[in-house]
Amino acid sequence: MTLRVALESYTVMAKHGYYPHEHESEQPFIFSVWTTLKREPSEEKLEHTINYADIQIAIDKVMYNSKEPILLMETMAQRIAGLLQQLDNVASIHIRIEKPEAPLPHPGGLAVVELEWTE
Repeated sequence: MTLRVALESYTVMAKHGYYPHEHESEQPFIFSVWTTLKREPSEEKLEHTINYADIQIAIDKVMYNSKEPILLMETMAQRIAGLLQQLDNVASIHIRIEKPEAPLPHPGGLAVVELEWTE
């Protein structure tokens, strides 16, 4: 049996991006993060699973505690995965970051980065 714990469509307003003008005002980044448990929880105890709050906290740490703007969403995903890998019962991580206001040459499209990590 496979058990997944996820946090979907978590929007963070932050000043990150490759271009200097993206550091002037906040823009939305939408996170969906799925984790797969290494083993089934043996009891109904939160410490035997992954807490949704831990996923949100990892995203917040990366997005709000960065000393400099993060230039690439790939870097955001890697940093979040690095924090989640430290949790005890994580076998795999899938991170999707959407940037609906990404600067594109013309209207249309959704900028997305996805990361897949497996132990």
